[in-house]
Amino acid sequence: MKETTMSLQAKLDAFKADFEAGKPPYNVPSSVIEVMRRATAELIASGAAGKALKAGDRAPAFTLNDPDGNPVSSTDLLVKGPLVVSFYRGVWCPYCDMELQALQGALPSFRELGANLIAISPQTAVNSRKSVRQNSLDFPILSDTHNDVAASFGLRFALPDYLVELYQNLKNDLPGFNGDESWTLPMPGRFVIGRDGVILYAEVNPDYTRRPEPEDMLPALRKASTVTA
Repeated sequence: MKETTMSLQAKLDAFKADFEAGKPPYNVPSSVIEVMRRATAELIASGAAGKALKAGDRAPAFTLNDPDGNPVSSTDLLVKGPLVVSFYRGVWCPYCDMELQALQGALPSFRELGANLIAISPQTAVNSRKSVRQNSLDFPILSDTHNDVAASFGLRFALPDYLVELYQNLKNDLPGFNGDESWTLPMPGRFVIGRDGVILYAEVNPDYTRRPEPEDMLPALRKASTVTA
């Protein structure tokens, strides 16, 4: 019998079910789950995701540092081919780690179509190195201090006070992870940018437990690969 590979979302859903059920090793109280659900529901209701950049918009150019302090320019990468950009919350987020692993699995398909892949988070270089190491990544992780680039894509949001308090109680020290006291995060976002700087694919979800499949970007990448700069 042919082995069935779980989709990324199926893996996320399975993790979420165990986490919210308080199964070991998580053992999370239901009160914590309710606060997290409330924050997600409020972010969805705010309509913030509708303000993010969409397919057809021009992507802002940016330069961010990799974990070794080397600047990586979106303009330079687009000279070489289309660019896949994934914004994620940080190495402390298990949903993000699973997404990074799925993107790593799809990386050969992206490269066959002449595309580069980068992931962006607000975390410090030390934590970006940890992301690379624990997820066995072969693509650049870039540090977006203060979520400034995320903001230019329409992804940055401030955590509500009650969620900040919960994170502090759980010792989830975002200021420490990010080297930034703002208590902001990016909504998870995935973009395919053509060589002309125009966004060909965009998927933004205020529910951090929902992520698109890497394969969803292949039609846009195939289209980009047939267009000369």
